[in-house]
Amino acid sequence: MAAGNRSAPETESNGMRKNQRRRMQVALTIAGSDSGGGAGIQADLKTFAALGVHGTTAITCLTAQNPAGVAAVEAASPHLVHQQMKAVFAELPPAAVKTGMLFSAEIIRTVVEFFQSGERPPLVVDPVMVSTSGARLLQESAIEFLVERLLPLATLVTPNLDEAQLLVEGELKSIEDLRAAARFIYERCGCAVLVKGGHLRGGKEAADIYYDGKTELLLAAPFVRGVSTHGTGCTYSAAITAHVARGANLPTAVQLAKQYISAAIAQSRKVARHSVLDHCV
Repeated sequence: MAAGNRSAPETESNGMRKNQRRRMQVALTIAGSDSGGGAGIQADLKTFAALGVHGTTAITCLTAQNPAGVAAVEAASPHLVHQQMKAVFAELPPAAVKTGMLFSAEIIRTVVEFFQSGERPPLVVDPVMVSTSGARLLQESAIEFLVERLLPLATLVTPNLDEAQLLVEGELKSIEDLRAAARFIYERCGCAVLVKGGHLRGGKEAADIYYDGKTELLLAAPFVRGVSTHGTGCTYSAAITAHVARGANLPTAVQLAKQYISAAIAQSRKVARHSVLDHCV
């Protein structure tokens, strides 16, 4: 064989460069499974893959749901949730973690105790309380436990409009209300806040407020009419987590995630009778 047709032997330095190119950061999602594939664990893993991180999971609940609603919820045992987190951290230590549907005070306690007792990478808390269709995804008795025990451990909390109203115990009707809510939650919980205002009525843009005690950002994108928002909250927080895992600082990660979710909505696809986000934007 002619020398020009032979590939050069891989030296140690070439092999090291090759391995470095292939290395991926790990992100962990602690959340519920969505049998319809649009939200929860499924949305998180699609987002992680699209943004170049290896996704791992600790599944807190099985749900029977589709874009029209949630038919049933069955929680995993706190022991099983703990064992999933322990297994991931043992061999695939995540560079960033997000939580989604935690459902009960017992599961939240398990997550809190796990992160209090060991390594604590950046933690993004999506305080999933109620589904888009109105189904309760966090037991009433667990709300106070989430606020008092989990949020103080968080790097960022990402409530939507309804969740922010529960956290501040008041109605939010304007961008100024979102700004005040972000400050209130920051002062109460000590973590950065992204209040998502996509459900505000009367505006021409989907506007969110980020606040971390020093930096405030107004993040806005045009509304896309006629597109279901199922899974956008999960996808948004997963995108933030992925960018943090890849080394972005928090304000940058939030801005990049806003661009990603806005594009995923704008380029949504039709599946059967429903619109679904395009995670491969």
